[in-house]
Amino acid sequence: MPTQENVRIGGFAIRKTTSVNLASHLLMRRQQGEQVALFFANTNFIVQCRDLRVRMAQDGIVIVNDGVGMDIAAHLMQGERFRENLNGTDFVPFLFRQSTTPLRVFMVGGKPAVLRQAALYATRQLGQAVVGTCDGYQCIKTKPNLMDTINRAQADILLVALGNPTQEKWILDHRRHLNVPILAGVGALFDFWAGDKPRAPILVQKMRMEWFFRLCLEPKRLAQRYTVDFAKFLKYCYQYRLDGRRRG
Repeated sequence: MPTQENVRIGGFAIRKTTSVNLASHLLMRRQQGEQVALFFANTNFIVQCRDLRVRMAQDGIVIVNDGVGMDIAAHLMQGERFRENLNGTDFVPFLFRQSTTPLRVFMVGGKPAVLRQAALYATRQLGQAVVGTCDGYQCIKTKPNLMDTINRAQADILLVALGNPTQEKWILDHRRHLNVPILAGVGALFDFWAGDKPRAPILVQKMRMEWFFRLCLEPKRLAQRYTVDFAKFLKYCYQYRLDGRRRG
């Protein structure tokens, strides 16, 4: 990337970059035959993936900011600002558009019916070549030699939608065995592509209130994430800020 500047939030190094620079970096690494694992860090990521901090600091891993909570933390804790909000739902289609040729996509995760519809969307609406799928329920548990299957498919990008922290741990556990240039943990992306979950209206997205829209749709599932877990998020941000000062 043109810059390697990071903002440290909750013990993680979050890359300060833009969608244009990030896409350029990923496609360049692909061209060079090098692998990158890409993670989109929101407040839930910081809380749920905290036990993966050391592994996340390895070479070949890029973590970018997703959501207004990360902006709040960067500003309050370090006086920093991110250049752009980056989330998988918007960035993955942007990456596809930046490639001069369709990418070969392997998709892992989601319910079987949702995954089928998401794969059709990636092919018909986004113009990519889906070279394989494996749902996050029966297939991922029982399919023998899944790594070999993915490698034989010669995918350019592997999208893993298993939720935090399962998808991050899965990628970290298996990335050394995969001959795929770009690995990305994409959360609910397949649900959006399949039409199983609606996205917030554009105006709500621009207001950075998409989290509130999702909370209204799924209050039982997301209430803890935006109350108790957000308090934990702020605690971890403050804790690691103090730890960094002590080390200094």
